[in-house]
Amino acid sequence: MKLVVFGLTISSSWGNGHATLWRGLCRALARHGHRVVFFEKDAPYYAANRDVFEIPNGDLVLYETWDSIAARAKAELADADAAMVTSYCPDGLQATDLVLDTSGIVRTFYDLDTPVTLSKLQAREALSYIGQRGLQEFDLVLSYTGGGALTRLQSELGAQRVVPLYGHVDPQVHHPVAPVAHYASDLSYLGTYAADRQATLQRLFIDPSGLRPKRRFLIGGAQYPDDFPWQSNIHFVRHLPPPEHPAFFSSSRLTLNVTRQAMADMGWCPSGRLFEASACGVPILSDDWEGLDSFFDPGSEILIARTTEDAVAALDLSDAELNRIARASRERTLAEHTSEHRARELESLLAGASSTPCRPGHSSIMMEA
Repeated sequence: MKLVVFGLTISSSWGNGHATLWRGLCRALARHGHRVVFFEKDAPYYAANRDVFEIPNGDLVLYETWDSIAARAKAELADADAAMVTSYCPDGLQATDLVLDTSGIVRTFYDLDTPVTLSKLQAREALSYIGQRGLQEFDLVLSYTGGGALTRLQSELGAQRVVPLYGHVDPQVHHPVAPVAHYASDLSYLGTYAADRQATLQRLFIDPSGLRPKRRFLIGGAQYPDDFPWQSNIHFVRHLPPPEHPAFFSSSRLTLNVTRQAMADMGWCPSGRLFEASACGVPILSDDWEGLDSFFDPGSEILIARTTEDAVAALDLSDAELNRIARASRERTLAEHTSEHRARELESLLAGASSTPCRPGHSSIMMEA
């Protein structure tokens, strides 16, 4: 199979969750003999933090303007089996028109940011990656989020066939490694700063640090503001490239997962970091959201915190109890949530999706800006 993707980025993991997911998926697809051609706009902030330069058994096409690669994109689609446009693709509207107007391929849209997409729609904000044609002409719509989000993608954007393709982890990349001293912590948190996560981070990380002043807390990430409420026992490491994630997690006694507000409100949206941490063998403390228990069993495979007291109680658990939870979590992840599992799901979905000929005249879903 040849799959052509028009996405946000695979070359840089800086400040986004798309890259790591695509890398794992592409490696798994390559192992199955498939070829991926990934078109990525060469944004300066990604170029300055680029940590991948090629795709196994595929091509990474970096470009400056859509016009400069429009002919190349059309040529790649000519012998493709499937094509995919993703959320936050900088030239999503142009890519959508090209993909939908190409016959003989499985035309797919993958929303890796479904809660954000739906919240923008509800607020009547314009979407830069979904245009007037909506999603109705795609043969297959994939969503990073399950649950009620799938119904809303149908009712609000006209999607005909919607299926979740959840986050995942490549255990060849994320696995237990020897602890590293400067990543050592009693509670760690790895994530880009986000204002809508701050209240939860305050409640489950910063406030507990004040109640356990002798414990070491560690944050890894990017874009943290100067007025962030640092405490004397909270340490910081700037943006970590994916190769450093295993050492970061493996050096933690416990790690915290905090979900973006739109994703938490909608539920059924496990972060890729959740599976990364689990695969690295670290016990996870997470905020709560609907559907979490479909991915991990609370209490035995993951710890849930709603209050500062919950977080402190988790910190105070014995090493034996935390290690038991970590082992159970890792077993669940390796059994159900690897990139290999998602690649097989994608193979099956693309094989089962029938491509319909382009219609000379198409109706449009009017989206209010």
